[in-house]
Amino acid sequence: MTASAKVPMSATLAADAEFERRRRAGERVLFLATGEIGLPVLPELAERLARAAGRTAYGPVAGSTELREAAAGYWGRRGLDTDPADVVCGPGSKPLLFALLLAVGGDVVVPVPSWVSYAAHARLAGLRAIGVRTRPGEGGVPDPDELRARVLAARAGGRDPRAVIVTLPDNPTGTIASPETVRDLAEAAQELNLVIISDEIYGDLVFAPGDRAISPAVFAPDRTVVTTGLTKSLAVGGWRLGVARLPTGPDGRSLRDRLAAVASQIWSSAAAPVQAAAAYALAEPPEVTARVAASRRLHERVVRSVAVKLLAAGAEVASVRATCYLYPDFEPQRDELSHRHGVHGSDELAALLSTRYGVALLPGTAFGEPPRSLRLRVATSRLYGESDAEQSAALAAPDPLALPWIQASVERVAEVFNDLSRRP
Repeated sequence: MTASAKVPMSATLAADAEFERRRRAGERVLFLATGEIGLPVLPELAERLARAAGRTAYGPVAGSTELREAAAGYWGRRGLDTDPADVVCGPGSKPLLFALLLAVGGDVVVPVPSWVSYAAHARLAGLRAIGVRTRPGEGGVPDPDELRARVLAARAGGRDPRAVIVTLPDNPTGTIASPETVRDLAEAAQELNLVIISDEIYGDLVFAPGDRAISPAVFAPDRTVVTTGLTKSLAVGGWRLGVARLPTGPDGRSLRDRLAAVASQIWSSAAAPVQAAAAYALAEPPEVTARVAASRRLHERVVRSVAVKLLAAGAEVASVRATCYLYPDFEPQRDELSHRHGVHGSDELAALLSTRYGVALLPGTAFGEPPRSLRLRVATSRLYGESDAEQSAALAAPDPLALPWIQASVERVAEVFNDLSRRP
C-alpha cells in the first residue's frame, strides 16, 4: 500500500472540535479561532429547504437549472455577465476548489498568508503549492512581481505551475487587494498562461458601500474561475453549497467539462434541497439582502471594536475592510513575549493564550507564516451570542457593542492582551 499525502487536520475544524470538547468540560473559552458565523438561519431560507425535502434524485452534476440561472443572475448584478451553462455547483466551495485543482492540474501559486486549506488541497492532489507573499495591506493576492519571478524559477527547475489562487476579500487578514494589484495579477497570469481561481466567498461582506473587491474576471475573463457560496453571507456552513463561474470561450468550456467530470466521480451532485434554498438566496429577494446587510453591519461593528483593543495592546493591525477577521502582528511585543513568557513564535503565542487565558485563536503558521512570525488570526464571528435569541438581538441592535454578552467578550479581549503586554 502506498503512503497517502501527509495532510494535517484542517486547523479551523480542529479548533472547532477542541472548542466543543472544552465547552462540554465546562471550561470558559473565548473562541476567536474559526470563521463559523454565529447567527440563526433566515426563516425564509429554512422554509425553502424544508419545501424541497422531497427532492431525492441526484439531478445534474453541474447543478439544477434553477440554481445555475440564479447564480448567473447573482454574478450579472455584480458586473460579470454569466451564462448558466458556465456554472457548476458542489457541496461547498471547499470541494469545488479542490476539484478545480484536479481539473487544472500542475502546481499552484497561493498567497502568503492564505486560508488554511489551499496548500493542503495541492498536497492532496499530488501538486506543489508555491507560496508568494502579498503586498502590505492587500491580503489575498500574491504580489504580481514576485509571482512572475517564482513561476519562472519553478519552470526553470522543471516544475509546472498552471494556476494561482486569490481571495477577495481576504481570509485571514480582512483586507482587500486594490484594483491595480488585481489588474497586475491578471496581466501576470496572462503572460504566464496561468488559470486564476478567485475565491470570492466574502464578497458580500465588504463594509463600505462602493468599496467592493474587484474580481480578476474583470481583467482576465478568459482565464478566471470565480467561486462563492452561502456559508459566510448567510451563516449556513453546515448546508454545504458552493458555486463556480467558469470562463467563457473554448478553454473555459474545456475546464468546465473537466471539472464536471471530476465532480461526477466525487460527489455526483450537491444535495437537491440545499440547491433549492441556494437558488432562492442567490436570486437575492429583499429579505435576503436585508439579512446580509444586517450581518455585514454586525461584523463591522464588532471586528473593528476588537481591532481597537488589539492596537491599544501594542499589536500592529491592518485596517479591516471586510469579513470578521483580523490578522494582528505582535512583532512590536517580541522582546516582552520572549522575556516574560518564553514565546518566540505564533504557535507558542497561541498556546499561551489558550492555556493561560482561555482564548482560542489560530497561529500564523496555519496560514503559511514562518514559525518565528508572531501573527495570529482573530475571528470575531462567534461573539454574537450563545442562543438564537441573543444572536437575533445582535443582528437587530442599533449598537451591538452595548449588548452585555458582546461587551463582555470585547472587554475580555482588551483585558487579556493588555495583561499579555503589561499595558494598563
